[in-house]
Amino acid sequence: MTPPQTKNRKGSRTRRAVVSAVLAVTLSAGGAAAWALDRFVIPHAEITNVSEYEASQAGTTTNSATEGTSGDTGVTVSTVTTGSGDDTVTYYVADVVLDDATTLKSAFAEDTYGENITETTSAIAEDHNAIFAINGDYYGFRDTGIVIRNGVVYRDEGARQGLAFYKDGTVKVYDETATTADQLIADGVWNTLSFGPSLLDNGEIASGIEDVEVDTNFGNHSIQGEQPRTAVGVIDENHLVFVVVDGRSPGYSAGVTMTGLAEIMKDLGATTAYNIDGGGSSTMYFNGSLVNNPLGDNKERGTSDILYIAES
Repeated sequence: MTPPQTKNRKGSRTRRAVVSAVLAVTLSAGGAAAWALDRFVIPHAEITNVSEYEASQAGTTTNSATEGTSGDTGVTVSTVTTGSGDDTVTYYVADVVLDDATTLKSAFAEDTYGENITETTSAIAEDHNAIFAINGDYYGFRDTGIVIRNGVVYRDEGARQGLAFYKDGTVKVYDETATTADQLIADGVWNTLSFGPSLLDNGEIASGIEDVEVDTNFGNHSIQGEQPRTAVGVIDENHLVFVVVDGRSPGYSAGVTMTGLAEIMKDLGATTAYNIDGGGSSTMYFNGSLVNNPLGDNKERGTSDILYIAES
């Protein structure tokens, strides 16, 4: 019998195909609405079967199919609740010590690289036998940013502050507009994220983070105010901390501002910390289950990509 989750996901893909067909008719009308539908709604696959594609990139990846699956990586997940009443904030912390930097991998929704292709964090995690996962940077919403995943270059359009994970275990915030994807690969970068902003500068809360606009395109002009959040922080070489803050649920979790997120990361001992896609996308998955409660209704929103650690 087909598992219920598989049925649901197939049904979701069928519904999306029907929606896309209807939208394609709308596109024939032309105009700004048609452009917006094509740019932000209709899926555009550029590379399918990404797992096979990455395995074929000899000299670019470092045995990505087998690396980082030993039992030496440790993941500890805890829940923190602060405040009371409508000011209550609930967040989830994953303390991760990697046996090797390449143990932390990335995966795309439907194993496909492109625009507007989404699945839930849990679904992508299950497809890749992940023991732990969080949502990524939702690269598929935008057509800018440097996208390097598992040692393979997918996009080289520098636009903002990025985060680079190196094969030697270091993690750095960098200016995408001051380098290239090829240079990053040459320097040993394994994965990049393109969202932001950087939350900490040498362990101190970065200035101006409340005014950052990650995107200036249709539908996403601001990441300000109290919101659900996802962030990654660096404690030490190969020692990371991931935080998912729930929000928009008075009495359970109001969410946090960008400064509030930076304070959480600082209190956890991070010296470098970086904000990634939040809102309904903010999701943590561990040991086969959804850890947090997105938007207070336990329903995950689809996302383009995840960071994950596979089971041994």
